[in-house]
Amino acid sequence: MIIILMGVSGSGKTTIGKLLAESLEWEFSDADTFHSPENVEKMRRGIPLSEADRMPWLQDLQTAIKHWLQENKNVVLACSALKDSYRQFLVLDSERIKLVYLKGSYELIQIRLQERSNHYMSEKLLNSQFDTLEEPLNTISMDVAQPPQVIVQNIKTALRI
Repeated sequence: MIIILMGVSGSGKTTIGKLLAESLEWEFSDADTFHSPENVEKMRRGIPLSEADRMPWLQDLQTAIKHWLQENKNVVLACSALKDSYRQFLVLDSERIKLVYLKGSYELIQIRLQERSNHYMSEKLLNSQFDTLEEPLNTISMDVAQPPQVIVQNIKTALRI
């Protein structure tokens, strides 16, 4: 199974993803590591990515997902997947790939981004993240105001794993 933890920057995808993967003894992967140096630099400067910027990133992610599925790997993937079209591109097998939406208020996410250091994702991009976000329907949704361990347990319960 592949669990894609999606949401805006600052929603806790990496934190929750690492904890979830560790608790399940699964592999963890962060979609941020698939970005080109040019994309990272744009985001560091507070410039939103264009669709053209995102496409190679999404293609690389899809290739990784295909590989994981072929190898029957259990992976937790932290990936913004803000648009429905991105999610459709990545969810190649709805039986084996599950989306979990980490949902938080603008105010909570803004506070988290202000407190975060050593990350290229600029707080300046928060508006564009929320503007781009197409909230998923019929997906497991978790309130990120809860403690990380509670979220992890709720995800495991919701997915029955």
